[in-house]
Amino acid sequence: MVSKDQRQRQLAREKFLRQQQRREAARSKARTRNIVIASVLAVAVLGSGAAYAAGAFKSDDKSSTAGADASASPSPSASASEKPEPKMTVDKKAKYTFTLKTNRGAMAIAMDAAKTPHTVNSFKYLADKGFFDKTKCHRLTTEGIYVLQCGDPEGTGAGGPGYTIPDENLKALGKAGKDGSVTYPAGTVAMANTGQAHTGGSQFFLVYKDSKLPPSYTPFGTLDAAGLTAVKDVAKSGVAAGGQSASDGAPKKGVDVTTATVTKN
Repeated sequence: MVSKDQRQRQLAREKFLRQQQRREAARSKARTRNIVIASVLAVAVLGSGAAYAAGAFKSDDKSSTAGADASASPSPSASASEKPEPKMTVDKKAKYTFTLKTNRGAMAIAMDAAKTPHTVNSFKYLADKGFFDKTKCHRLTTEGIYVLQCGDPEGTGAGGPGYTIPDENLKALGKAGKDGSVTYPAGTVAMANTGQAHTGGSQFFLVYKDSKLPPSYTPFGTLDAAGLTAVKDVAKSGVAAGGQSASDGAPKKGVDVTTATVTKN
């Protein structure tokens, strides 16, 4: 017999996945349109048009925005509109700290390159380029799944670096239960994706309360106590009007990232 609470969690998970899929469909349509626009305007604005279709960093060209979502492809391999994953430069045996300086205080995320080398390497690469600077955490969920999602330079849920990275460390949270989910404990930091394998990019979510989800989201870090307290405080204020629902949308108490750095411990 499934309890009311279990059913609510299941419905919340299903809703979460449906929203990811709808966003991916919208991004695919926009990506095709952008490639066509870039082709039409190639003679006049080849530089900016090509960069947009390739998913240029906002820090590379201040006149362009980040292009295709990091989770635009089911494979981490490059395509015509997708850049290759950054070259591996981190020490695969070392631990790193991903520090977000925000208007809600500093949040430090401990990362282990031995467990998630591709993810750590990508965050180091992006942070060094200032990719996360002056961005905001665009999504808060307060029912069934308890997360704050960040890492989108556009602040819409559709932005990313223009490349994807492979899933990693998916067995770290144990074997999935009969409902196909595992518990992502409070303090876990994991990669967002489209619901398909190997579609992580720059977006990630901070779990502020134990949440059951499919073991499909790379758990790559642990949020420090101060950061967890800050996110819980943001969650208490709830979702701003105009979101997906009363429990899913932009946080009412906004979280603005001033700077982000990744340092080797």
